[in-house]
Amino acid sequence: MDDAKMVHQANQIAAYFEAYPQARAREGVLDHLHKFWPPDKRARLAAYLAGNGGGLHPLAAWAAAQLEAPAGQD
Repeated sequence: MDDAKMVHQANQIAAYFEAYPQARAREGVLDHLHKFWPPDKRARLAAYLAGNGGGLHPLAAWAAAQLEAPAGQD
């Protein structure tokens, strides 16, 4: 999967949760990533944010910041 598709998917999740109060929206996005994205995809999103993070919805960027990229993938 290329970065553009990953960002699009993360942004779709964030857009779904943005109608909720901020704390619940953040929890929802992060929970979704943990439940439905495999560890390598979560790590890739974290590394993308660490690299430039361009185009990420603010909720998706917040959630990505909570994820950890494996050493050497930033």
